Amino acid sequence: MLLLANLLWGVSFPLIKSLALLQAQLVPGSGTWFITATTLLPRFTLGAVVLAGLSRGVLRTLTRSEWRQGLGLGLLAVGGMAFQNDGIQFISASTSAFLTQFYAILIPVYLALRYRKAPPWTVWAGCGLVLAGGAVLARLDWRDVRLGRGELETLVGSVFFMGQILWLERKEFAGNRVLPVTLIMFGAEAAVAAVLMLGTAPAHAAMLPLWTSGSWLGFTLLLTALCTLGSFTLMNTFQPRMTATEAGLLYCSEPVFTSLMALFLPAWFAAWGAFHYANETLTANLLLGGGLITAANVLVQLGPVPPDPLRA
Repeated sequence: MLLLANLLWGVSFPLIKSLALLQAQLVPGSGTWFITATTLLPRFTLGAVVLAGLSRGVLRTLTRSEWRQGLGLGLLAVGGMAFQNDGIQFISASTSAFLTQFYAILIPVYLALRYRKAPPWTVWAGCGLVLAGGAVLARLDWRDVRLGRGELETLVGSVFFMGQILWLERKEFAGNRVLPVTLIMFGAEAAVAAVLMLGTAPAHAAMLPLWTSGSWLGFTLLLTALCTLGSFTLMNTFQPRMTATEAGLLYCSEPVFTSLMALFLPAWFAAWGAFHYANETLTANLLLGGGLITAANVLVQLGPVPPDPLRA
């Protein structure tokens, strides 16, 4: 189920790229933070509305624990996505994909330092394979990597994503219901995105060209249905059934699915929105990088179970 969530997130990259290209045409002069906000706000607002409709019978029975878990997940997730989406506008997509995956390393390092209990060697080996696979998959040029604004923002986003993964599986939240928690999560993300959008909008009518564009609305609905409602509901439901370390490594399969989707989706979306966005091509990097990431997850699954103090 988490692999399915990663597949859906793989669709999000060409969708978000298409939304940014389309918005550059519809609202010239949009700043990077405004583009980030207008990508986040609609998807989480619509997601919250859908879940509110599905959760009408339980809204009155929300517990303090569900509120706490949902708000924590929402703030951590929107922080990660905001910094990641803004940072990618200053660096290459390959550098962004590679740096984002550092949460796979940060999780076992944090747990080892926090609880003074080292994970098995298979975890460290898996982390190395994941980073190697990510670098190969992204065709990373080390000469392009430096600590500029884009790199720093992406690393900050990775820390937020680490916090989201760790927060989701805390033992105190074990009895919480998934749909209400996800609803609160989406609501928190929408609220933060709304504040960000209002603070960065170039004009009061800046959203009007977007809301009257059929292509922009279509991309937003796809992003909401597949990459928001689908992926985050799967994540919140099934991630607590495995350790945070295993989940962090498994989430690194997202770039593999993104690369596969980029072989054909960009041209479809470009034809729909009337902008230029070329397909990527199948290369040995996809096969080798995807193979290394897959090998990392197989190694961790077959090896000793990593310690998980959060659920002990």
